[in-house]
Order: sequence, then C-alpha cells, then structure tokens
Amino acid sequence: MTRKIIIDTDPGVDDAMAIFFAFQAKELEVLGLTTVFGNVPVSLATDNALRLTEIAGVDVPVAEGVSVPSVIEPRPHPDFVHGTDGFGNIDWPAPKGKAVTLSAAEFIVEQVRKYPGEVTIVALAPLGNLAKALELDPEIANLVDEVVLMGGTAHEFGNVSPVAEANVINDPHAADKVFTASWQVTMIGLDVTHQVVIGNTILERIKEKQPEQGGFLYDCAQHYIKFYSDRFPIDGCYFHDASTIAYLLDPSLFTLERGPIRVACEGIALGQTIFAPEGLSYPEPHWEGIPSTQVCMEVDDERLLKLYEETMTA
Repeated sequence: MTRKIIIDTDPGVDDAMAIFFAFQAKELEVLGLTTVFGNVPVSLATDNALRLTEIAGVDVPVAEGVSVPSVIEPRPHPDFVHGTDGFGNIDWPAPKGKAVTLSAAEFIVEQVRKYPGEVTIVALAPLGNLAKALELDPEIANLVDEVVLMGGTAHEFGNVSPVAEANVINDPHAADKVFTASWQVTMIGLDVTHQVVIGNTILERIKEKQPEQGGFLYDCAQHYIKFYSDRFPIDGCYFHDASTIAYLLDPSLFTLERGPIRVACEGIALGQTIFAPEGLSYPEPHWEGIPSTQVCMEVDDERLLKLYEETMTA
C-alpha cells in the first residue's frame, strides 16, 4: 500500500532532489505540491514546482501558497545558495502547466479531509502554508497521519544564525504553530542533514542511468555544491530536503529522540527550535502541555545515500 503525501516546497536545488526522490519511490503517492516563499519568491517556487513535474513526466497538481512570513519582515532570498532561478542559474525553460485555483492551505485541507488519517505532509520550506491550513481548519491536526519536516536543529549549529535553521527563521511564528499543534511532527533538522553529504560521483551515476531527471539534478547542483564546498570541508553538498523522503521509505536509517519543541519568535535567538527532552521538567512552563516531536539525531549516511541512488536509478 502506498503512503499518500503532500510536499510543501520552495524549490530550491535540494527540494528538487527530494521531489524527484518521492516521484521515483513506488511506496509513495504524491497527491500534490504546495509552494511557499523561501529559497525563491512564491511565484517562482510555483513555476519551479511545475517544471519538476514536467521533467519527471508526472501529473501532480501544484497549489501556490503564502508569499511572506506571518508576522516578521521577509528575509532576502538566498540567491548565493540556490541561484536567482532556484536551480543554480541553469535557465531552464518556463513550464507549460499552471497551478490549480485552490490556495496551498485550501489544497492541504481538501486532501486531508478527502483521506482522513492517511495523508503525510512533507514540509521542505518555511511553514506558513501548514500554519494557514491549521487556521482554516484546526481539526486537520487530528486527521493528518504525520508531518515530516526538514527544518530546525536541536544540538547542531544553525545555518542562518548560530542557533537558527533557514526554514524556521523565515517564518518562526508559523513554525511554532506547527510544532505545538496536536499532530505528530517528525523533525529532520541539521542534526542529521549535516551528517550526510552527496557529491558529484553519485549524481553522475544517476545522470548516466536516468538522463532527464539525473541530468537536471547534476546541472542545477553544481552551483549548490560550490557554495557548500567553498564554506565547509566537504566535497559535495549537505543532503537536506531529500532526507525526509528517506525517512518515509526507511525510518530505521534514523535514531530518534522525543520531546516538545518551541520556537523563539523574537530577539537574538529568533528561529531557534528549543527542544525539551521527554522526561525532563523545568521551572519555565513554555513546554508544558505541548505534544512531543520526534527529533532525528543520528543517521546511517551510507545506507541513506545507497537508498537514494537505488531509488533514483530503478
């Protein structure tokens, strides 16, 4: 039986890796892509999501979502990481398709109501669409199977500030709503994504066996790999967003800890995901009554990359 998922995304080179991974996985049924601002403006995120469906040759609806954070001022889009086009400045042709008329939040609510208890939301971007869906229909928190998100960090350093990860700091108020809602959240943050590096050797093998999707990924990843290789002692790039799909396919790749998370929404720690390990109590009450998040802490990087390559070349 396939697992139904909605991918919330701001493509993004690593989003493309994740989305193609999901399209290729026979165990997953992608109900749709919902787009949000983040790596690029939301209109470009929508065009990029449409591009990915067309490259992969799949008929999957795309719904456009929120364009700005819920409370704070927008941060600049990280052109230096993903390129101005989101795909490493490879100037891919415009998509032929169009987004559906429903907003991203409306699409999420519609699909969750259509398949109660069956839909997993895979969030690869700032969490405004999920927060908006909760506002539209708070009951969906009890109808979603799981929210698996790439974002945050429990112990690892941040990538926008010493304590904050990009997806969370881009819309911290929305993130706090998502982490404190009654659904099951699994956080795949920098604690594990900084343990996995994908380089050109694997991308070249995928390109050889899967020329369309693999060739696109190889070309758009070069800008992304250069960014990471110039800044860290790695030969490749961190495997952020696609780690969520690996978790869906094989949770045994990851070691989990549980506990509630709150997000700092102001001050020097803006965007910090503050993890309170299950079983510990504190005089400060902010984590009381908050559902426990599953936080991925360790990962078998070799098995994960093998799973990715095998799925992408099957």
